[in-house]
Amino acid sequence: MTAPIRFPRFFVTSPAPCPYLPGRSERKVFTELKGPHADQLNEALGRIGFRRSQTVAYRPSCLDCQACVSVRVVAGEFRPSPSQKRDLKRNSDLIVTECRPWATDEQFDLLARYLGRRHPDGGMAAMDELDYADMIEHTPVNSVVTEYRELGAGGRPGRLVGACLTDRQGDGLSMIYSFYEPDHADRVGLGNFIILDHIRRAAAEGLPYVYLGYWVEGSPRMQYKVRYRPMERLTREGWQPMDPEEQHRLIAAATAPRQPQDASLAGARGKDGQPVKFPGS
Repeated sequence: MTAPIRFPRFFVTSPAPCPYLPGRSERKVFTELKGPHADQLNEALGRIGFRRSQTVAYRPSCLDCQACVSVRVVAGEFRPSPSQKRDLKRNSDLIVTECRPWATDEQFDLLARYLGRRHPDGGMAAMDELDYADMIEHTPVNSVVTEYRELGAGGRPGRLVGACLTDRQGDGLSMIYSFYEPDHADRVGLGNFIILDHIRRAAAEGLPYVYLGYWVEGSPRMQYKVRYRPMERLTREGWQPMDPEEQHRLIAAATAPRQPQDASLAGARGKDGQPVKFPGS
């Protein structure tokens, strides 16, 4: 006889400064993922906007703001733009390998270079090897680390230039955190390529979606997520397609030349506020 799934207990964090929008505060609701049904719980919560950080599933629960919007790409209907086609072609020689979620020194060194160049003032910049191992290895669900390597001697996998921690779900791939060589002399578009590769692999496997986490309109460093079409966002009525004209406008704004970053965002955390720390986690 199968034991019934125990309904999870949810908790709420204390308000803290918002990592995306200056002058606002954030609050999260979270629950622990554990036991034999952790995969099913994570998938069910993922469909209603939760994200995973180690053994915790969380989502924003701010009192006066709903700016964080869960988004996912419809993999089977995706058609790359001209610039995305160029990114795919430029990086098509990379060797892509799914690895078990086990942290390596090579991965951590790449992450440190990435954070030092792209998010030097973020909370993740202070991560050490043990913090990274916790992020990768403390997973109660079906997770993989996808590595992107250049061709080495004798046709073997060589230099590591990108990696992504990904959860495999019944309805798609959930990209937890990706990082890449920030100043590669001969490659551009590595970050875009990692997302494009996940979309391509999801479609090839018949998985309908690639989950990109939260999109925050008004936060410049979160606008890259709207570049992948067609996209769905989570609303009070469930998952809804993003209006093509609206997405076209958002893409135009996202690809416009950036203004200097507001000093009020100094010290903000990295993508999706990773890593998430919760009481007792």
